Amino acid sequence: MSATLLKTLEENLSNSTIISNDKAVLNIYLQGTEGLEKLNGKNRELIAVVKVAEANDIKLLLDLANKLATNPKEKFTLYPISTGNNWGYGTSQPASLEKNIILVDLSALTTISEFDHTLGLVTLEPGVTQQQLSDYLLQHNYDYMVPVTGAGPNCSILANALERGYGITPYTDHFGAVISIHGYWADGTPFQSAICELDKSTDKFVDKTFKWGLGPYLDGLFTQSNFAIATQMTIRLAKLKPEFTSFFIQIEDDALLEKVIPLIRQTLQDYEGIVGSINLLDQRRILSMFAKNPHASKQYNLTSNEVNMLAKQQNAPCWTVIGSIYGSKGVVKVVQKEVDTIFKQIPCKRIFSNSLLITLPKKIINLIPRWLIKRVNLLSMAAEQLDSFDKGKEIMLGKPNTVALKLAYWRHNNAASFDKSSLSPSEDSCGLLWYAPLITMKASHMREFVCFVRDVCPKYSIEPFITFTNLRHDCVDSTVPIVFDSSNPQAVKDAHACLKELVTIGLTKGFVPYRLNIDQQQWLLDEKTDFWQTVNKLKKALDPNDILSVGRYNPR
Repeated sequence: MSATLLKTLEENLSNSTIISNDKAVLNIYLQGTEGLEKLNGKNRELIAVVKVAEANDIKLLLDLANKLATNPKEKFTLYPISTGNNWGYGTSQPASLEKNIILVDLSALTTISEFDHTLGLVTLEPGVTQQQLSDYLLQHNYDYMVPVTGAGPNCSILANALERGYGITPYTDHFGAVISIHGYWADGTPFQSAICELDKSTDKFVDKTFKWGLGPYLDGLFTQSNFAIATQMTIRLAKLKPEFTSFFIQIEDDALLEKVIPLIRQTLQDYEGIVGSINLLDQRRILSMFAKNPHASKQYNLTSNEVNMLAKQQNAPCWTVIGSIYGSKGVVKVVQKEVDTIFKQIPCKRIFSNSLLITLPKKIINLIPRWLIKRVNLLSMAAEQLDSFDKGKEIMLGKPNTVALKLAYWRHNNAASFDKSSLSPSEDSCGLLWYAPLITMKASHMREFVCFVRDVCPKYSIEPFITFTNLRHDCVDSTVPIVFDSSNPQAVKDAHACLKELVTIGLTKGFVPYRLNIDQQQWLLDEKTDFWQTVNKLKKALDPNDILSVGRYNPR
């Protein structure tokens, strides 16, 4: 980074905005969980990081980048991140190998500008995390749920919505809950909806209540794209219900998969709006949450005998159905009975979080001294399982925690040494990638997918962990975590080869990812297709100097 450019940035940006070209600082942003620090033998590079302190500085940065775009010596591109905790998809690393990238860190923009308690509408900036919103709601005694994800408390609410993420709370589709976006197109032009532009009132609040606005729907161009930077977002929060229970359906026979899927579909169709999304996890995925990896960081998969032994210790069945019921006391009571009746059609164990099977052991464990629990293995295992159960219940109630992040440490040599309350997969050098395809919710298709993943992953010494998230009664997303030892070059190579085979062969079977990491965006997307040619036309119109997030969902 030239001294002239550094001086120009310092002169144009606010005094509280931090500008750094220190190599040690840049390297922190360039580390991730994906093993993508290099691409085709070339290092990803940054010339500087700008940690924005005021939203107005975003406009100044865009204007400056466009102004210098024709200056060969001083031109630069911008790559914005919210908190940079996009584990498994790129973390905070830029998508391209450009030599003149300035990373724009928006994590200091943490203003929650307003919250309408009556309507459940909150307006926030890019740096607001799940934990910060949770603290805000608790502080003001607002009875609403945070749209949590398994990525953890330190992840951005806004960024997850723009990446079209989802969760297990009632408003499953997080971008679906986005009502209004304000920001800047790449050429520096401000964006607000036509509704907001027409509104002559003082607060212009109606814009925050109607998602679709007026005229062409441009808010969607902010998602999975490189056209603009969002500076604030209004989202609709789900209200805490008077009553809640979660259910766990344990199925011991793998052959019953085809029979349980129609029951999940029936539950989602019959009790839409009362039952949230439903997760279906296989045995190995459950073990990754509760058991310790006997091979630690070694690139060995669990043998069948080891799976059986751990499953017996942890009481982990072949398949586990996890869901939640929200409503009044009367509604929850009735629907709980209905769900129980639905799943009685197959041999299974049905557990509800308000049953004595859960509440009584918790009371007993709480009466036992901590020192005794630590010394007695069975008590320790029971206490850990109940704690994980409670953490899972918190997620369903919109309370962020790190319970799901334990997965990223499955092949970490020092997994047990990390504080469970402050896990950070990239800082802790975990290896994690995601295969996240969409699957039609038909039993035959889902069985084909299970066989496919279980066939491909072991070839690369990757554990075939499988989760199905039933977003609605007709569409399923499967999240298959590819967990590896990031310190082992061969393990990194195998992980990427595994993901590539899953994606390329999966496409021929109709398993199409809804989300891609920064490497996949380069080799999988074809700029010659009609869709991406249209995207490139929009890119040229909105970013004529090509200065924003080069390579992000934009094949070239």
